[in-house]
Amino acid sequence: MITTQHMHNVLVVVLNWNGLDDTERCLVSLSKQTYSDFKIALVDNGSKEPNTDERLGALAKKYGAKLHILRNPNNLGFAGGVNTGITYALEQEYEYVALFNNDAVAEPDWLMRLVEAAEREASAITTGLLLHADGTTIDSTGDWYSLWGLPFPRGRNLPTDAAQKSGPVFGGSGGATLYATKLFREIGLFDETFFAYYEDVDISFRAQLAGYTAYYEQSAVAYHKQGATSGTIPGFTVTQTLKNLPLLYIKDVPGGLLIPVGLRFWPAYLLIAAKAILGPHTKAATTGLLQGIWLFWTHGVPSRFKIQRKNKVSSRHIRKLLWNDLPPDQTGLRKLLRRPVQ
Repeated sequence: MITTQHMHNVLVVVLNWNGLDDTERCLVSLSKQTYSDFKIALVDNGSKEPNTDERLGALAKKYGAKLHILRNPNNLGFAGGVNTGITYALEQEYEYVALFNNDAVAEPDWLMRLVEAAEREASAITTGLLLHADGTTIDSTGDWYSLWGLPFPRGRNLPTDAAQKSGPVFGGSGGATLYATKLFREIGLFDETFFAYYEDVDISFRAQLAGYTAYYEQSAVAYHKQGATSGTIPGFTVTQTLKNLPLLYIKDVPGGLLIPVGLRFWPAYLLIAAKAILGPHTKAATTGLLQGIWLFWTHGVPSRFKIQRKNKVSSRHIRKLLWNDLPPDQTGLRKLLRRPVQ
């Protein structure tokens, strides 16, 4: 248990975009945290909801010094939005930044459990048990990157009582994870080219390449209303998935794994793209595919040189961290490739 003398100052960054009803519930849960040495930065990402100014003003009055409100004039996506809060944390010299989705609520000891685990395990990224809103199934027990170049949230949709025990993970979900600010000072902030989706896997991959570790703490529990924001934009998830998967691959996969992963990734990616293009969101899928190809060369390759030049670990080390099989949620791909569950 962390004593008052050993508290570590934390900034909890909550990103809001046209979702103040959810955000207000989120802030209520954060106000009940048993951990005391923290403040909240509420980043409004260019919301256009009626009465946004008045409602933000009311929240500022309600929470006083505990809440700092930051306004972005436009929607900078998840990556750009949280970067606004992280930049503020770095300027104010916080030791930790916790990212917490505005459509989530936390158990009262959520933050305490994360800080305790981060200190005990010396982990730069510390994530917890993120459940779906009703608490009966899992949203995530940490992010993973597979040998097929496809990332996924571990444990998704399994019953809560099947949650994995605490231990090392590849990375943490950007929706409810604690980061040591020293990490951002060394490897940089979230990559805003991603806009949304997989930017958290990217930062976790870059952290692992830089020699940092990630840890999952089962006792740090939060509840997430999945898709509350992205679900309001038809085809958004399809576009972002097809745009960002090639970026993640070319930026972060180390040289020794580029071919072994690539031989699996490209056929899988093209099959996913083809299925999406033939589905109900043809335009969104085509847009994502074309953007993915363009950004692979214009952003991914130049970024790769910068990241891999600073790589502090071996390809063998990264290989041990990768999930050996297709992600569990890739049931269609598994059936097509005739790969049984391992």
